[in-house]
Amino acid sequence: MADDSGQEQAGAERLPGLDEFLCFAVYSTNLAFNRVYKPLLDELGLTYPQYIALVALYEEADQTVGGLGDKLFLDSSTLTPLLKRLEAMGVLTRRRDPQDERQVRLNLTAQGRALRERGRAVRVSMQRSAGLAPEEQRHLREEMVRLRRNLTAAEHEGRS
Repeated sequence: MADDSGQEQAGAERLPGLDEFLCFAVYSTNLAFNRVYKPLLDELGLTYPQYIALVALYEEADQTVGGLGDKLFLDSSTLTPLLKRLEAMGVLTRRRDPQDERQVRLNLTAQGRALRERGRAVRVSMQRSAGLAPEEQRHLREEMVRLRRNLTAAEHEGRS
């Protein structure tokens, strides 16, 4: 508890401030990323979720909607409208799998593949904006992935 001067009384438990919350550091960093990405992606006519969907499709052709959703940590109710917009833009095609009609397969069009070259500048600009050496970026990314895995495991443990 604090007295009138704002000082904590001896023996009282100090509550952490907002800047001490890891989740807030991640959240506010994500907001900062989005502010830097926005003008770069506006030039391509893309949103960030559309951009990462295209990056994932550059890595692997003929993916299913479900498989892409798993990679991007997006459910189909979020992903399907995003993919419909990309299809309307002419950058990808969606078609039912002839072997399994329940599956929708995704492929980039020539226009979508051409967008990849323009998107390289976005990645270079973001790497520069981060102000971290390549090794620092790699290490931070690995730690963030480890954190995500730990949180996902904790979420699943809480459900069982």
